[in-house]
Amino acid sequence: MGLRFQGFGLSDPYIEMNEPASQRVPLCDAGDATEQLEAVVRFVLRHHGVERLSLLSHSWGSIPAGRFAGMHPKMIDRVVMFGPIARRSPRSDGPPPSGPAWRLVTVEDQWKRFVEDVPAREPPVLDRAHFDEWAERYLDSDRESRGRTPPAVKVPAGPLNDISRAFHGELAWDPALVQAPVALIRGEWDSLNPDDDARWLFDNLTASPLKRDIKTGRATHLMHLEVMRYALYRETTTFLLGKDFPTCRN
Repeated sequence: MGLRFQGFGLSDPYIEMNEPASQRVPLCDAGDATEQLEAVVRFVLRHHGVERLSLLSHSWGSIPAGRFAGMHPKMIDRVVMFGPIARRSPRSDGPPPSGPAWRLVTVEDQWKRFVEDVPAREPPVLDRAHFDEWAERYLDSDRESRGRTPPAVKVPAGPLNDISRAFHGELAWDPALVQAPVALIRGEWDSLNPDDDARWLFDNLTASPLKRDIKTGRATHLMHLEVMRYALYRETTTFLLGKDFPTCRN
């Protein structure tokens, strides 16, 4: 089951997104998103009559997933974090000021974000034709998108604000509270989760009984849309199937 947080995709927008962005704090921040995730988890557990489930998150989604896993360890079986956001060293100028409530993202903004991490001399890992098809569906997620110049999708700014604060030394969750097995999966060209960030996160998952740090070549932060996406699928499936704890023999 997939969760689109409020204000993203085809989920209901926040009423506050009809107001000027400068008049509200960033919408869909880590705390709010964790409450949304908890509601979904409790529904799924109740609906299927089970006690635990696994979480699969990407990028900023690792923040509410990590928060929830730390707060409710008995509900979590395993956690996969693809391109997770980690804490970086505090900066001398302190955390950034709180941003706007929402922001506009154009198709070209997305294209630049999708390809900027691929080294200049490397062949593309994302087909522009595939992106263009995806872009139409992206614009469909906001019925007012094509009425803007250029066309743009309005999204909550909370996730971007959470990422900025994490990169200034304030991560909105504590990895040491997570008691489930955790897999960190990332691409070698992921600028949002480079080696130092992954190492910090791996080292601070101190209560996890089983940890993996998996780095895939020729992939960026958007590996799930790229040529190496099947490696991501395979590593995720293998980890979630379990059967990887050592067997003790007398």
